[in-house]
Amino acid sequence: METRLMQFARALRAAGVPVSMAETVDAAGALTALGIKDREPFRISLRSTLIKRTIHLPVFDELFPIFFDGKAELPPDMDNALENLSDEEAEQLALALRQLKDDIADSLRRLLRGEPLTRQDLNQLAAMTGLDRARNMRWNEWMVRRMQAALKHDSVRRAMAEIAKLLEQVGFSKERLDELRAMLQANIEAETGQLQNFAGQRITDNMQARPPSEDVEDLLHAPFGRLGEDEMNVLRQEVRRLSAALRSRISLRQKRQKTGTLDLKSTIRRNLGHGGVPFTLSYKRRQKKPRLVVICDVSTSMRYCTELMLGLIHAMQDQISRTYAFAFNDHLEYITPDLAHGSAQEAVDRVLVRMPPGHYSTDLGGSLAEFDREWLDLVNHRTTLLMVGDGRNNFRDPETGIFQEMARRCTRTIWLNPEPPMLWGTGDSDMNEYLPFCDHVLQVQTMAELTAAVDELLTR
Repeated sequence: METRLMQFARALRAAGVPVSMAETVDAAGALTALGIKDREPFRISLRSTLIKRTIHLPVFDELFPIFFDGKAELPPDMDNALENLSDEEAEQLALALRQLKDDIADSLRRLLRGEPLTRQDLNQLAAMTGLDRARNMRWNEWMVRRMQAALKHDSVRRAMAEIAKLLEQVGFSKERLDELRAMLQANIEAETGQLQNFAGQRITDNMQARPPSEDVEDLLHAPFGRLGEDEMNVLRQEVRRLSAALRSRISLRQKRQKTGTLDLKSTIRRNLGHGGVPFTLSYKRRQKKPRLVVICDVSTSMRYCTELMLGLIHAMQDQISRTYAFAFNDHLEYITPDLAHGSAQEAVDRVLVRMPPGHYSTDLGGSLAEFDREWLDLVNHRTTLLMVGDGRNNFRDPETGIFQEMARRCTRTIWLNPEPPMLWGTGDSDMNEYLPFCDHVLQVQTMAELTAAVDELLTR
């Protein structure tokens, strides 16, 4: 318990709460006097010895359950829903599970058996979802949702509903099905509790290893979905510096690249006047500046990513021959005129006045159909098509045929997606449907990744 108390004090300090060593010793003394069996006196004794100002109480209340609710180290109590099945019922359930995809069937089977996630499973989830880099408790719930999506909780629930229909048809009793459903839901909730405790513990560990800072380098690696408005203002100021650095790198690479392919006709023509002594070579120089058609998602989940990407593109127009920019949410709009006046932030703000984001309003397929009707002639063999979005379509028609035709007409297709590949195809994501028609798909969850993607776009 002393070790846990020291970890808790360090986590409070990392979260900005001033806790001295003397106060930590006082807290240990209070615990010795009061004991730890009664949770409420235990909590009050820690709060009274470690917290001096009321503004720090919310931080204490947020961190206390992570360290002292008894769940941070122990797996949840998950019961086995399969123990009471008869041999015939177990065989019928096994046959139904075989009709599911392997990963969904494995997840459903594990949850019905009540098997908690192992420490190795949790560490893998932390690495896959970016939890290892999270250093702010505001990211806790968001990280939990990402881990739930990676574990396919929603898909498991839908699979259970499908299996229930099949089992009813073969005579499975309603009482037994209700028991299975209830146990599955209870085990999913228990697993969610395990994820919440693990995420909170990992974030506090990260905070202790590297305290939060106003340093720009930290913000460059912060997920877009967890940025506040103050942090976004810092990144907006960084766009100019980043674009200047990109421009320098691109120019240096172009100087180092091969001059071009040998132009035989031009070489012979240039050497006719002096008999080929000395012999002067002539090259065909390639056009290095791309012509862009950019289609951006400006829904709530994509706004910051889209704004910063447009800011980088806007600041590097000398590296681009022509840009045609479009924004979509529930419909598509041509926004190049907006970008021609003012900053990218002002342009996005003007666009959002005309097409405000709303819950479940994104219609990517409908926007592609609108582009096909009105603007398809912009896409030709000189065009680079740049899509910026998470590929989510609220279960509407993805219009993959139109996207395939757009990709066929252009010189290359690049998709910038803030979600990690493990989330593609989950829920309402149609990303896997568009993937075969893309030349490159780059993850842009942070400003650093977005900058690298724009660098890739302009130098390849």
